[in-house]
Amino acid sequence: MIKIGKVEFYAGPVGAGAPDNLEDVIIKFIDKAEKRLDIAVQELENRPIAEAIIRARSRKVLVKLVLEQDYLRSTRMSSNPWSPGGKNEANRQIQDAILRSKIDVKSDYNSSIFHQKFIVRDGASVLTGSTNFTPTGTGENLNHVVVVHNEKVAKIYSSEFREIQQGHFGKRNEGHDKKPTDVVVSNVPIRVLFAPDHNPEMEIMKQMMKARKRIDFAIFTYAQSSGIDDTMLRLLEVGMPIRGAFDGKQGAQDWAAIPALKKKGAKLFAVNQSDTVRKLHHKLMVLDDKVVIAGSFNYTGPANRLNDENIIILGDLDSTSVTQKKAQKKIAQAARKEIDRIIQKHGKPI
Repeated sequence: MIKIGKVEFYAGPVGAGAPDNLEDVIIKFIDKAEKRLDIAVQELENRPIAEAIIRARSRKVLVKLVLEQDYLRSTRMSSNPWSPGGKNEANRQIQDAILRSKIDVKSDYNSSIFHQKFIVRDGASVLTGSTNFTPTGTGENLNHVVVVHNEKVAKIYSSEFREIQQGHFGKRNEGHDKKPTDVVVSNVPIRVLFAPDHNPEMEIMKQMMKARKRIDFAIFTYAQSSGIDDTMLRLLEVGMPIRGAFDGKQGAQDWAAIPALKKKGAKLFAVNQSDTVRKLHHKLMVLDDKVVIAGSFNYTGPANRLNDENIIILGDLDSTSVTQKKAQKKIAQAARKEIDRIIQKHGKPI
């Protein structure tokens, strides 16, 4: 964990050699709630996290929850729908307990994927990142969590949560919100964007074009439908060092951008399933060891156009402030250290 004042960055899981227990990070964040929790997450299958949510409700905390329905329903009708069992039954059991705790739950307005992973606590703190609230998400997949304690940042996510609860996202989005105002927290510049409103793909492309020394990444899925790979190809042509790790199964798909990047000279490493790692699930990029791009956003066309996503950018390559440069560099170096570790311990050169 790296902590710069009120900005925190965590990488897990510890079972794969990463520094942080992400389940504990999420539970501790929830356990400190006093008034309200707004939770937007693709999947809730992790029982200890669910128990923390229910504990919060027992303390009279107002809890609102939005989930992706695909992990709650069966793909085919059961021969006996009254009998529990089948795929995703753990999700359904947890939802039953959540509903019995008088917690408001909404799911699946989006015909594509509700892919958010964030919590707003008491209107003052935000937890986000790449981590799904599942046993594999916190215990087997390589993931990250970002925590920011700041009312302005919390307000940005709270506004998005209100829209989500009204069904205004994905294909049912009824308008395009302006990009949220940038915020500086503990000398770390922070920029938040949501898909599909704010076109995170274009923002990532712009951020990469500002880099002058190197680009490092750890990304779950990386498609040719994304403009991000086109930007990387052009940067490789002018000599920008680009190095990254990706999930081996995703990178082997026909639509993956990996072969083209390799051909242009990117140093790439596949992370395959092993005894300690199920997936590389990060959505993480580090620019010039100064700026971190994190969040739930995969580098694909559908993530930008259809899914409900967020990115959080920690740092600003244009900053001229000495204190800001120092603060953001510490976070970027911690994130790049984890990318280095993943490559060294789990990566297979391609």
